[in-house]
Amino acid sequence: MENLKVVVIGAGMGGLSAAIALRQAGYDIEVYDRVRELRPAGAAISIWSNGVKVLNYLGLHAQISKVGGQMNRMAYHRHTGEKLTDFSLQPLIEQVGERPYPVARADLQRMLLDAFGEEKVHLGARCIAVEQDDHQATAIFEDGSRASGDLLVAADGTHSIIRNIVVGREIERQYVGYVNWNGLVPATPDLAPWDSWVTYVGEGKRASLMPVGTNLTGTDPNRFYYFFDVPLPKGSVGQPNGYREELSHFFQGWAEPVQTLIQRLDPEKTARVEIHDVEPLPTLVRGRIALLGDAGHATAPDLGQGGCQAMEDAVVLANYLKTTNISVGDALKRYEAARLDRVAEVVTRARKRSDITHGKDPAATQAWYADLAQEDGSSIIAAIRRTILAGPLG
Repeated sequence: MENLKVVVIGAGMGGLSAAIALRQAGYDIEVYDRVRELRPAGAAISIWSNGVKVLNYLGLHAQISKVGGQMNRMAYHRHTGEKLTDFSLQPLIEQVGERPYPVARADLQRMLLDAFGEEKVHLGARCIAVEQDDHQATAIFEDGSRASGDLLVAADGTHSIIRNIVVGREIERQYVGYVNWNGLVPATPDLAPWDSWVTYVGEGKRASLMPVGTNLTGTDPNRFYYFFDVPLPKGSVGQPNGYREELSHFFQGWAEPVQTLIQRLDPEKTARVEIHDVEPLPTLVRGRIALLGDAGHATAPDLGQGGCQAMEDAVVLANYLKTTNISVGDALKRYEAARLDRVAEVVTRARKRSDITHGKDPAATQAWYADLAQEDGSSIIAAIRRTILAGPLG
């Protein structure tokens, strides 16, 4: 289909990836976001090889390889420090044809904004409703203004208001059961090897360090993305001035690198997040409106696939619009058919992985620790490989 006008609601990872892919397909794109200043949510994100392949498809290989961390190995330790497993990710890279790149969210967002054009994003535009007819879909904003196009891409995140309209009922986010603290620290050898993703596990908790590269301007050195997970009741409260004390309490007796990390992190630059997901939806499309990214499949981060799935959405949507000439509605239904089971499987597996990691069934968690002690990397790599190769770019 030619000469389409597309309205994209949301300038996050999914919305910007879709905007770039759709513009490369030759369409007229308008992007709107409710915020007045674009600030990424969270410190960093793991872009596994399926997501990197989408960035390559969008022409961003040089940029992601510059700012992404060189994650060559993966290791698990008991919370007291003993090594459970440590293995190279090179077999995975060879099997799937691309390496993973953990990246600071600010660098990823800057990369996508530069590719699309930050000046072309309309900020301070809070979408409060959408409507459509046989010919167009329209976003209605809080200030009374409207934006219409041949289709509307709802990439308005995990708190999406458009999701409820598409599905036809109120969709509640569900608390996964744990709190996550995350941020960035300089990469130093007393914390972890510079090229290894290292995770300490025990007591249903996690403390993890993942390599992130230098920033786009080269002004920040190599960094580690760190995160801590603790199962806690929903509604627990924490303030930055208490994060260090809070983490010292929850991780008392853990290995020395964990203690060093707690003392070295900057509480004011540490995020504290209650982790939620959304049960797999029955539909991603209503007429000329399509859900994309967290709006359509908000997932726990335990597979590292949330951002990757949003980027997969973008390339699949663009390809069906380019290759289907019956109608916009037909192209969107093909998009839905291609994505619905894929994203549902990721959401479900991430929730199951979260339950095991965070002690929902203590016996299952202890069995996982025992399995890790026997792991040579092959089972973990096989599971990651299946997820990656099931993507639209293989």
